[in-house]
Amino acid sequence: MTQTIKVGIVGATGYTGVELLRLLAQHPQVQVAAVTSRGEAGVALADYFPSLRGIYPNLYFQAPDQADLAACDVVFFATPNGVAMQEAPPLLAAGVKVVDLSADYRIQDIATWQQWYGMSHASPEWVARAVYGLSELNRSAIAQAQLVANPGCYPTCVSLPLVPLLRQGCLKSGAPLIADCKSGVSGAGRKASVGSLFAEAGDNFKAYGVGGHRHLPEIRQTINTLQSGVADGLVFVPHLTPLIRGMHATIYLHTEAGVNPHALLAEHYQNSPFVDILPAGSTPETRSVRGANICRISVQQAPQSEVWIILSVIDNLVKGAAGQAVQNMNIMFGIDENAGLNITPLLP
Repeated sequence: MTQTIKVGIVGATGYTGVELLRLLAQHPQVQVAAVTSRGEAGVALADYFPSLRGIYPNLYFQAPDQADLAACDVVFFATPNGVAMQEAPPLLAAGVKVVDLSADYRIQDIATWQQWYGMSHASPEWVARAVYGLSELNRSAIAQAQLVANPGCYPTCVSLPLVPLLRQGCLKSGAPLIADCKSGVSGAGRKASVGSLFAEAGDNFKAYGVGGHRHLPEIRQTINTLQSGVADGLVFVPHLTPLIRGMHATIYLHTEAGVNPHALLAEHYQNSPFVDILPAGSTPETRSVRGANICRISVQQAPQSEVWIILSVIDNLVKGAAGQAVQNMNIMFGIDENAGLNITPLLP
């Protein structure tokens, strides 16, 4: 008999929340049982999100204290940083599985997390038990996990191309490792802010977080886990582009002599359904992954140089957030990893 997974979503009114609802609507083994919102309690999903009309006809937002989240098999937290660390522990104690899309459980070193996120951690005892949910890196651990810390969008886009090289110890120790990244405006979330106004973000391009972005320690943590002597050379600069969704990383790296990064990546990901290694010399586009849970990667060597250039693109709301969260849920419950995620990207 096919297993039905009862799902709850905390904070379902944001972009990652509605992406979860879109993806789970076509999942063959999921029943969305509860969605919460303090501000929209009592409002029908179909009224709040017209894109979901006819999909969830009898589902209404509930206040968090009214929703029976403890009766769910898994709860997704699509909430701002600082919420899951307070509200997830009672669910975990009740045996519920949790996938946290915020940053609350991503950084294993509590002092580092508190330094970058500017608050005291409310449940440090669960940090050590959380599994970092970069699906292609930690699949075995995710399968045994009760709490998965879903990675950030930039760390996903940057880390996936680096994992095979780091695992083989191929990056040159002490050499610079540069991640030049661009993101669409939806990465800033749905809450109104001056920087994401159309007149500010449209027809404009700018760097931000140059002095230090919160995803920097997350990327460094992954690097340090796999190869020593590399993370300190990481330079990470994000940019805001006039796109709604989409993320592009251009990574400049130095390898040990004789390493062919394209061959290594192609072999490592040959059986990974959501990582696509393009032919050498290709240039992936953000529109080639729009709406889909896939990371497309290409590799080429800089002309007359020892520097290798890796290009990586994802949809920041899907493989960079909700799609990877569903992928992690599938792994946690031992079902087909592709379930609910066989999506053709949107073009144009």
